[in-house]
Amino acid sequence: MATDSDLPMQALAYALERGGLPPVQGMTLLLRARPGAALQVLDGQTLQCQQSFRPAFEALDRLRLQTVERVEELSGGAARVIALPPRQKEESRALLASMLALAAPGGQLVCSVANDEGARSVEKDLTQLVGLGGSVTKHHCRVFWSAPLSGQHDEALAQRWRALDAPRPILGGRYRSRPGVFAWDRVDAASALLAQALPPSLAGDAADLGAGWGYLADQLRQRCAGISSIDLFEAEGRALAMARENLAVDARVKLGFHWHDVTRGLPGRYDVIVSNPPFHGLGRGERPDIGRRFIDVAADALRPHGQFWMVANRHLPYEDMLSQRFSQVQAKAEGGGFKVIAASGPRA
Repeated sequence: MATDSDLPMQALAYALERGGLPPVQGMTLLLRARPGAALQVLDGQTLQCQQSFRPAFEALDRLRLQTVERVEELSGGAARVIALPPRQKEESRALLASMLALAAPGGQLVCSVANDEGARSVEKDLTQLVGLGGSVTKHHCRVFWSAPLSGQHDEALAQRWRALDAPRPILGGRYRSRPGVFAWDRVDAASALLAQALPPSLAGDAADLGAGWGYLADQLRQRCAGISSIDLFEAEGRALAMARENLAVDARVKLGFHWHDVTRGLPGRYDVIVSNPPFHGLGRGERPDIGRRFIDVAADALRPHGQFWMVANRHLPYEDMLSQRFSQVQAKAEGGGFKVIAASGPRA
């Protein structure tokens, strides 16, 4: 994972070194952690990290950092709790409340957020919850922190915020999801277009790459009676947990759920692969290279007769890569700014 351009981590490093955040005695927790400049400053301190996004989790693991997937797995009583809050409001507020619950009396909460990711808004939320002890701006980001915690927080507000990203029914109760997951409260238009285009004749062992909360995989098993198994691959653990809930046990279709970075390849071989590949990483910038890598991985994992069905934003340049890796490539549907493409005859 690239780290030099991670501005919130650079800003956090600055705040730790020169911006008013001295070292603390005791445990430091880093929530939504990822590799970056701040880890060098924190080196030597007692540090525990949390990250539910598999590529970042694996990168931290390669650095031999103690890392867990879920906030609930973290040890409490920390001298300092640092977070890189997400943009989604409910998820961000729930994270702030979790930070407060993990901090020891006299501890400190610290956030680093890019200006264009809602830094001002998150700073106001922290101020409302516990008060503001200080802030610094650097690298188009804001780093801000509480004063040492001494019971000055709003406990009723903390309890309300802690539940804001809890799983809940969506779409009339048919599925469950939670804030912060991609298209968390709806069926996104691209996935709907792909589901409608899937031919009933698809059969055999299938995989869904970037499965999210499980909509496409569920549609695949409903629409295609010949599908015998579906492996769901999803990098965001919070989304995969929802997919497990949404795809009930099925006697006809064997289901597998994999917290997995698809760009690192697949462990199995398949007759059918479907995908609405992500085109963003942890930041907001477009990453068409991720989609191209999904195409590459799908071609490697398909059996000789296999088919790959994908949907993407109409402007994203995937056709050349598809033509390189498949002998047959056909546009199947278009609408709402999206395109569905079917490819078969994978090439080595």
